[in-house]
Amino acid sequence: MGDVDSSSASSGSFPKYLEHLSGDGKAIGVLTSGGDAQGMNAAVRAVVRMGIYVGAKVYFIYEGYQGMVDGGSNIVEANWESVSSILQVGGTIIGSARCQAFRSREGRLKAACNLVRLGITNLCVIGGDGSLTGANLFRKEWNGLLEELAKNGEIDKDAVEKHSYLNVVGMVGSIDNDFCGTDMTIGTDSALHRIIEVVDAIMTTAQSHQRTFVLEVMGRHCGYLALVSALACGADWVFLPESPPEEGWEENMCLKLSENRAQKKRLNIIIVAEGAIDTQNKPISSEKIKELVVKQLGFDTRVTILGHVQRGGTPSAFDRILASRMGVEAVVALLEATPQTPACVVSLRGNHAVRLPLMECVQMTQDVQKAMDERRFKDAVQLRGRSFEGNLKTYKRLAMKLPDDKITKSNCNVAVINVGAPAAGMNAAVRSAVRVGIADGHRMYAVYDGFDGFAKGQVKEIRWGDVGGWTGQGGSILGTKRTLPGKHLESIAEQMRSHSINALLIIGGFEAFQAAVMLADGRNSHEEFCIPICVLPATVSNNVPGTDISIGSDTGLGVIVETCDRIKQSASGTKRRVFIIETMGGYCGYLANMGGLAAGADAAYIFEEPFDIRDLQSNVEHLTEKMKTTIQRGLVLRNESCSVNYTTDFIYQLYSEEGKGVFDCRKNVLGHMQQGGSPSPFDRNFGTKISARAMEWITDKLKGSQGTGKKFVSDDSICVLGIIKRDLLFQPVVELKKETDFEHRIPKEQWWLKLRPLMKILAKYKASYDVSDAGKLESLGHHHATSHGEPAAI
Repeated sequence: MGDVDSSSASSGSFPKYLEHLSGDGKAIGVLTSGGDAQGMNAAVRAVVRMGIYVGAKVYFIYEGYQGMVDGGSNIVEANWESVSSILQVGGTIIGSARCQAFRSREGRLKAACNLVRLGITNLCVIGGDGSLTGANLFRKEWNGLLEELAKNGEIDKDAVEKHSYLNVVGMVGSIDNDFCGTDMTIGTDSALHRIIEVVDAIMTTAQSHQRTFVLEVMGRHCGYLALVSALACGADWVFLPESPPEEGWEENMCLKLSENRAQKKRLNIIIVAEGAIDTQNKPISSEKIKELVVKQLGFDTRVTILGHVQRGGTPSAFDRILASRMGVEAVVALLEATPQTPACVVSLRGNHAVRLPLMECVQMTQDVQKAMDERRFKDAVQLRGRSFEGNLKTYKRLAMKLPDDKITKSNCNVAVINVGAPAAGMNAAVRSAVRVGIADGHRMYAVYDGFDGFAKGQVKEIRWGDVGGWTGQGGSILGTKRTLPGKHLESIAEQMRSHSINALLIIGGFEAFQAAVMLADGRNSHEEFCIPICVLPATVSNNVPGTDISIGSDTGLGVIVETCDRIKQSASGTKRRVFIIETMGGYCGYLANMGGLAAGADAAYIFEEPFDIRDLQSNVEHLTEKMKTTIQRGLVLRNESCSVNYTTDFIYQLYSEEGKGVFDCRKNVLGHMQQGGSPSPFDRNFGTKISARAMEWITDKLKGSQGTGKKFVSDDSICVLGIIKRDLLFQPVVELKKETDFEHRIPKEQWWLKLRPLMKILAKYKASYDVSDAGKLESLGHHHATSHGEPAAI
């Protein structure tokens, strides 16, 4: 398939491509250490394949540092097929062990000896902060260790010269997400999947019996999993190590639980991190909470401890893509390293891959623990980073309703509407908007059935309790339609007048963006539209201009990847089979491309990268070659609108004919499965947080105009809120119009096309990968926001 050349080089220099970096003569050792996490295998696979691709030798180091110390059959050269079929496997195939020996100098001496004999001077360590600290110490001692080995006659003098320094690049694999500097560590998202599956299941039984459930999740020193799962399921109360409850929490909690029961809520969910403490650093156990509820309220209460379930299962699409991106980035960092380069960690900030100094991150991670030990809990929360702090703030606003007499009324009415096709996470966004709006003193109105319903007057006030339990619901409870406001501007304006709507939040896909453009154009003739209007992108296709990520696309990807896993498994019995799978997305290739990356596809056909019969031919030849190896199955994704003539049937028939006698073909159209299902943890949280941010923006706009009867006419009062690289940005629809291809309903420039070569490289194609963005080591505190951006933590 053709190469993609991305023209956006950094700061005017020529783009730097992977071809400029060579791994010839280099040897990379990859190990997984510490507690296992889902997605580690995807990282191992990416490191091995990328390493081989650039011409380096890559070695598996089995059983973590223990294998490095023991040497022998624990350090084995890997080839392309060694990492086949591991993308969908949880845990780590190269094993992980806690290792005492490596903590002693003589253990590290043995390890250095084993590595030098194989010429390994590049280490890629996938693990938690302990593993990464160990690697850094090893790097510092390296030269001394070699000299000592030479003195003892275990290695030659010239080996000391030749291998004089060790490069270390780390990737954080830890389900706790307890590492500072990274928004998400590998495994966190998958652990949340396990937790949310359990919570959803428990909710139905709790509902039936009017029970209270106390759920204990992992996190000895870090409350991330507890906090995010509480946010994602709308738990009544959450206990975290970083933010202990205030004195007298026992009464407050019981009061809250009984209030919820009085409001006809049939169940209570309390989430506890295993390391939860009170302000005196005394542990708060799930049993203690249960006893309290039973004693004070007499509620029927059960405890469920999730334990190691959270580490298990298949990695989510998010973790596979994260680990694959990080693995490739790690190899690039090793190739670029010099003796002066400090050990670094590759990580994600917003939607942007970055390199950070390893020791700064470790130091900060240890500072959090220190702050907690010294009971400086405010500092602990701040040190955890923007993502944690934002989650905590949002959780508090959405879980606790102030009594009505404590809320200052704004005398403003804000309407919420869903537009376009349903997307998982829409309901979480509506719930969040309604509750934040009420807390800000507005009256919230729900518009049912899109602009169609708006024109017909299906507008009702919606209250705090009406949106309880909405976070986990798929589809759109308000109802949504693809109808655009164009034909109904007159009647919509009339409805806005009669309900005196002061601001509008539009949650939806490309139609939501188009609708905002129409309302902006309609301002001249209808003054009712001269109000703050915000668009929240929610669509599985992820084709809305002004954002890298839309609510619902993570859930859609999850469905594609899960289906591809099943389909690949079905082929393991019958050898030599190729599957052709059609995904949704309209003209936008996001789902096909990212699904291909996460499922390990051999090719993905998309509209954005035109292909012809020669490309199809070369893919068939590539698969024919693949069938001669031990990997005897193929997976090809095709976006539904990638080509008028090369239809799914055509490609299926072509492959069947050309592959005669070598492989047979099957095809599968995924269709509306991709829109359904209960929202993934990512979409629940992303929807909740971004919607809360949109309401804050609306409130700020309205505050400035109170009582003045001011009309909003400027472009910046109709915006799309999205994540771009690492910033949350409000961008006027008028400006975004110029960046949009309306005929094909996609943005003219799409960030994920830069990741396209990764999929090809990992599938053994030659591709041109732009590494201009990489290579700059950043410091932790450093955040260069664009003039009007704010950090976007995912």
